[in-house]
Amino acid sequence: MAEPVAEEKLIDVLSFIAKERNIPFEMLLEALEAALLTAYKRHYGSEANAIVTVDRQSGDYRVYHRRNVVEEVVDPKLEVSLKQAGAPYQAGDFYDEEVTPKEFGRIAAQTAKQVIVQRIREAERDTVFNKYARKLNDLVTGSVQRYEQRNMYVLLEGRDEAILPLSEQVPGEAFRINDFIRAYVVDVRKSPKGPQVVLSRSAEGLVQRLLELEVPEIADGTVEIMAIAREAGSRSKVAVRSLRSEVDPIGACLGPKSSRIANVSDNLRGEKIDVIRYDAEHEAFIMNALAPAKVISVELFEDDGVALVVVPDYQLSLAIGREGQNVRLAARLTGWRLDIASETEADEARERYLAERTERTAEDGTLEAATEPEAVAAEAQAEPAAAAEGIDADLIRKLEEFRRERLGDGE
Repeated sequence: MAEPVAEEKLIDVLSFIAKERNIPFEMLLEALEAALLTAYKRHYGSEANAIVTVDRQSGDYRVYHRRNVVEEVVDPKLEVSLKQAGAPYQAGDFYDEEVTPKEFGRIAAQTAKQVIVQRIREAERDTVFNKYARKLNDLVTGSVQRYEQRNMYVLLEGRDEAILPLSEQVPGEAFRINDFIRAYVVDVRKSPKGPQVVLSRSAEGLVQRLLELEVPEIADGTVEIMAIAREAGSRSKVAVRSLRSEVDPIGACLGPKSSRIANVSDNLRGEKIDVIRYDAEHEAFIMNALAPAKVISVELFEDDGVALVVVPDYQLSLAIGREGQNVRLAARLTGWRLDIASETEADEARERYLAERTERTAEDGTLEAATEPEAVAAEAQAEPAAAAEGIDADLIRKLEEFRRERLGDGE
């Protein structure tokens, strides 16, 4: 028979641990049953098909020898006859016979402790992993704990450790030990030492989540973020649109006296945030994306993914931005390669681009085919037929000269 007093204390301890560590109580009881079974087999032999059950209310435990009910017994250790089992057992049922040793409580307490602690540790790790797996691509807050090899370690909720790798940090951002920090969860991994939560301060998702916190219209879906382009620590461009005509998406993001966007910028340590109006028309979207510069015209070459953008002469440097940042972010935001030209040089820039485009096409097609001597000779032999079809005689002459030069080089 079990030792009620000792086990009542044990069940109270398990209940306390379950609440304190936020581990399912049933999981701890299953761990206890597994530990008691291990202890029993270690001290009383493993040849019997034993099971251990723990009462969920009192904590009393019992050990049973489980056998299958059969018509004819072959192995008495694993089987019991239908006649011996009696009613209401039928063939195929389990027959459990209690075999709890009197001194099992002391042995179980000693042997099971290490196993239970291990299972609790595993359960805690699973709980932590699942908690932060649900927060993947979301914001978390914590305090800076320490630095190791330039990687920052952050304490989340006062107990769970996360890492902010150097690659996910923002150049120029300096945090001291115990500083408050808000970061974006980019990965949650399982490792031999437990779950590893990987944070980022440079991800574009951080900007999105901060805007969702500050702008109710984004949180409720009235305003939608369509794209974000970011150079962490310096500047971000955010394209937004409104799903309701009466709501201005830019005004909603800026907030009264630009307070909302200022709060986002403060969380990013002063990073500048440009809110751009999204437009389904590519030309209009590109014009918006290059703000604060004014754009005169946009010409698209969809097969190349290139947009030729013309701006006023005095706006050229503004459109390009310091070290090309403005046009670089606009290109990433819109998905187009932007070729910026001033109004004065627009025609020249367009002709230059078209010439380069024609040259690329020729290199990819006709000129490549014409580099083979056999192809040139075949075209020369077809001269009469070509002339009859009205092909340019000057072109034919040039092909013939080209053929002769190639044959001369071969000699």
